[in-house]
Amino acid sequence: MELLLVSTASFFAGFVDSIVGGGGLILVPALFAVFPNAHPATLFGVNKSASIWGTAAATVQYARRVQMPWRALWPAAIVCFAGSMFGAWTVTQISPDFLRRLLPLILLGVLIYTLARKDMGRNHAPRFAGRREAMAAATLGVTIGFYDGFFGPGTGSFFVFLFVRWLGYDFLHASASAKLLNTTSNLAALLLFAAKGHVWWHLALAMAVANVVGSLIGTRLALKHGSGFVRGAFIIVVGALILKTGYDAWV
Repeated sequence: MELLLVSTASFFAGFVDSIVGGGGLILVPALFAVFPNAHPATLFGVNKSASIWGTAAATVQYARRVQMPWRALWPAAIVCFAGSMFGAWTVTQISPDFLRRLLPLILLGVLIYTLARKDMGRNHAPRFAGRREAMAAATLGVTIGFYDGFFGPGTGSFFVFLFVRWLGYDFLHASASAKLLNTTSNLAALLLFAAKGHVWWHLALAMAVANVVGSLIGTRLALKHGSGFVRGAFIIVVGALILKTGYDAWV
């Protein structure tokens, strides 16, 4: 029964994550509910062991249908991996609790800005090219990668928002690019958790399969319906993140 519950949660997490990020909003609370006595680091490790396969599958699916800016993304992925590793190490030295009350306010600002700019992310018009695009993507990758390793909630949504707002991508291209970086940040965290023995591998396989299936369905919907659909999903997920992180921080 426990495996069925967490695998179902993993499926829905993969579905949401593949479109706009935020799958952890579903899977992490489910893991804590099903295994209330487990060490938190172990449950975070189990989450990463499942979600990395979904984000990787989504990256492959997007790459087949969306023109990916690989020259900008590969350097960004490398520094994102390093940033996530450094963030994971930093959290062993400094508590991230100060971010708990700040995060809902940041997400609220992102939501208000997105709602106010109704045309934002509907057209793909990259603001940079060549080395400038690579530098901008790398800056985004190392910064959000560090955040993912250090704290984590909303990582995929932050990637999408910044690709749209700063680099000028539409929501579909932003989501596709975010998946590659999110995969590398997940890999860094998973390696760290695995090295510390914080992964239940007997759950990982079934959850990974469910996550990939959900991810493939979500990716197909995003590719079929385009940027408008992804923008709507982004607004819903960020709204849910505001409620969840606000409740955790203030209630």
